[in-house]
Amino acid sequence: MRRLSAFPPASANVATILATPSQRDGHAITVEGSIRTIRNQKQRSFVELGDGSTAYTLQAVLDPQLAEGLGTGTSVAITGTWQAAPPQKEQPYELKAKAVKIIGAADAEALTNSIMQKYPIQKKYHSAEYLRTLPHLRLRTPVNALLARLRSECDYHLASYFRERDFVRVQPPIITSSDCEGAGEVFTVSSKPSSARAKDEVEATDSEKDGFFKDPKFLTVSSQLHLEAFVHEHQKVWTLSPTFRAEKSDTPRHVAEFWMLEAEIRTESLKDVMNLIEDMIPDLVGKLQDAGFMEEILYANRGAESANAEGAQFPELLRNRWQRLMQTPWPRITYGTAVKRLHEALDSKEAKFMYEPSWTTGLQLEHEKFIATAFGQGSPVFVTDYPRQIKPFYMLPSTLENGVENPQNNTVACFDLLLPELCEVVGGSMREHRLQQLSQSMHHHGLNVPAAGVLGQTITNSEVLPSSERGNLEWYADLRRYGSVPHGGFGLGFDRLLAYLSGTSNIKDVVPWPRYHGRCDC
Repeated sequence: MRRLSAFPPASANVATILATPSQRDGHAITVEGSIRTIRNQKQRSFVELGDGSTAYTLQAVLDPQLAEGLGTGTSVAITGTWQAAPPQKEQPYELKAKAVKIIGAADAEALTNSIMQKYPIQKKYHSAEYLRTLPHLRLRTPVNALLARLRSECDYHLASYFRERDFVRVQPPIITSSDCEGAGEVFTVSSKPSSARAKDEVEATDSEKDGFFKDPKFLTVSSQLHLEAFVHEHQKVWTLSPTFRAEKSDTPRHVAEFWMLEAEIRTESLKDVMNLIEDMIPDLVGKLQDAGFMEEILYANRGAESANAEGAQFPELLRNRWQRLMQTPWPRITYGTAVKRLHEALDSKEAKFMYEPSWTTGLQLEHEKFIATAFGQGSPVFVTDYPRQIKPFYMLPSTLENGVENPQNNTVACFDLLLPELCEVVGGSMREHRLQQLSQSMHHHGLNVPAAGVLGQTITNSEVLPSSERGNLEWYADLRRYGSVPHGGFGLGFDRLLAYLSGTSNIKDVVPWPRYHGRCDC
């Protein structure tokens, strides 16, 4: 069979040209991209050209007649000679333009008889708040173009990491019948007609009026339960997929639609799950650093550095973050130790908290920040063995050092990974793999108890209830009923990690199309 040639044909982008500038000295080249800035002088114009392949720009020198009709944001193809720049120039090479083709005009001021509005992203520092009002256009800015490439690069390296370790990548469903975390913050899936078709609703059939699925379904808050269905056969599985939370909070750490990296492995030890994370994240950060992403991030954010005092500290902060992420091992403390330390800080007036730390209420953001600083000293910190009553039903009780179950049975084998400044980014646990204990836990959490009953007695095929009469987690109980194995896993907030790596203070600015309470613009 004849192989088709690559289409479109490969061409040198800005990143490739700038990476090997001397190889093209004196050569004629054509570069396509958008104009970041343009400076017009009497005898020549200087264009900074970008194409998303790098945060750095390529400088083109144009005669005045070639610069006519050009403005910031204009899409162009510039043909010319690649040659050495004068010694005082920042870039050692520049493109001496001989022809300019306008592919897409962006600035109405450069056109006649145009109804186009002025391009809203000009040559100046734009705040993240302003760019958030232009989600469809902010993707063209150097910072957001860089974030898109960072996301792509992380996806690639993580996929490679898991494949090299014999993990199977799976695609769990987005529409589900259960609320994995039991928090109730779920989006319900509905097939009701839109307002434009409301008048036709009276003609709908009884089945349509009852709902597409006949009983409530939701957008997934986690793929964990479905990942567990794969673990019996494949032993190590992972996914990177969208998840949804209908949480009405407008904090820098929350959006309604985000991506989660989740993995499940066969193991009898929570340490194995934490070891996997402690190996995976440094491996990823090291590869990103080798690819030059840190320096690109610093270059792309240089405007913010001069805009405020916090920006001036940005380079040092980011370099320290990346360095500490690659330094292992990371501290591991229990939840009990963390709460004790918080109380000591209060008693000694070392810290003040809006919420008093306690065993039963969980850790607030202010508590997590203190713990990350006190125990991590800039490094990530694992907090393990949270109280049973504040964690989901599926977690396995904690065990003692010799593997025997804790007789007090008041904590579960779980962890949160806290990163300085950002805090919780990864959560994981051992999963309850025993049917009787799972049934009891579900009963304790007020969930539908599996057909096997709270005592966990087995059932025969003839006793299996019709699907319409079984609990919406009966399928999950089946995973324990038929050949269960010990296993554990974790979920990593992919967008939160990207925000931390890029130094982005608000997760809404690292998500390409952020959806949050009250906003879904495009």
